[in-house]
Amino acid sequence: MNEFKSKIRTIQWIDTYSRMVDQTLFPYEFKYIDIKTGQEMFDAIKKMIVRGAPAIGIAGAHGVVLYAQELENENLSREDFIKKLLEKADYMATSRPTAVNLMWAVEKQKEIIKNSKSDIKGLVEELKQNGIKLENEDIEINKKIGDFGSTVVPKGASILTHCNAGALATVGYGTALGVVRSAFAKDNSIQVFADETRPRQQGARITTLELTMDGIPTTLITDGMCSYFMKKGMIDMVVVGADRIAANGDTANKIGTYTVAIAAKYHNIPFYIAAPLSTIDINIKTGDEIPIEERSHDEVTHINGKPVCAQGVNVINPGFDVTPHELITGIITEKGILRPDYNKSIAKAFKNQ
Repeated sequence: MNEFKSKIRTIQWIDTYSRMVDQTLFPYEFKYIDIKTGQEMFDAIKKMIVRGAPAIGIAGAHGVVLYAQELENENLSREDFIKKLLEKADYMATSRPTAVNLMWAVEKQKEIIKNSKSDIKGLVEELKQNGIKLENEDIEINKKIGDFGSTVVPKGASILTHCNAGALATVGYGTALGVVRSAFAKDNSIQVFADETRPRQQGARITTLELTMDGIPTTLITDGMCSYFMKKGMIDMVVVGADRIAANGDTANKIGTYTVAIAAKYHNIPFYIAAPLSTIDINIKTGDEIPIEERSHDEVTHINGKPVCAQGVNVINPGFDVTPHELITGIITEKGILRPDYNKSIAKAFKNQ
């Protein structure tokens, strides 16, 4: 296990509430906020105060605890408490549709609710402890992903990434940037090219921030520049995160990822996905079944609240796209690097859990 430690803890349960970094404030302010109700957590997920599939999952698990604490004060029978809490859990899972980690974590909490033999107070405590357990496991999983991923990073590599799949997209350490951190711990000559990632600019606002905080050399480029630098031989590999992976390896990630994958394929550059097994949805066969979130048009038409285009222009703003499995060199997980045929390697990974 490497010894590189990120300085960031994105989300953490503290006593009776969830504390998280408000990522809507970047790059102007780094601030922690406390989320104390279930509805506050729902809104935090939906408004992208917390974002990144693994972090959203933990936020969802915390949200179920917050709802449980609220219902605990309503003097309900145990039967009514469980009924209402399951309804609240299902509601929490609808806060964002694409990242399957949210549904996964909520289901983990629902299993506790359905199987517990404790009274209401005891059940609330079980949910809290399970949320903390999932939180701590996320960091260890990311470090394993980083260690496996570092084995395919060439010495002195220039790594292109898109969006943010780092410590701030997880509880800490990161998936795609976890690979970077683990590789950097072995070889501090590596560097990162970060796509700005329009329209919310997570690459510019977040990836550059956390890598700079950790002292990892980083160059910011606009989304349309990646093929230029690939052609010039300045990119050695691509590593990105994922919000949902189908059973055949098709991968949904932030909009623009598919474009990067096409360019990498043309230039014979390895293209890797880094994600925990909880991001793989074995219940869907292909990426065609992944729901794609349509986000506010203002994200495209405005920057910092100011319009940047003609008023009244038509806008389409999908938050994600799906990269076909045939463009993916490997999927880096906590169980190792999965290779094509992904139907077989993914099925084997789940069988060996």
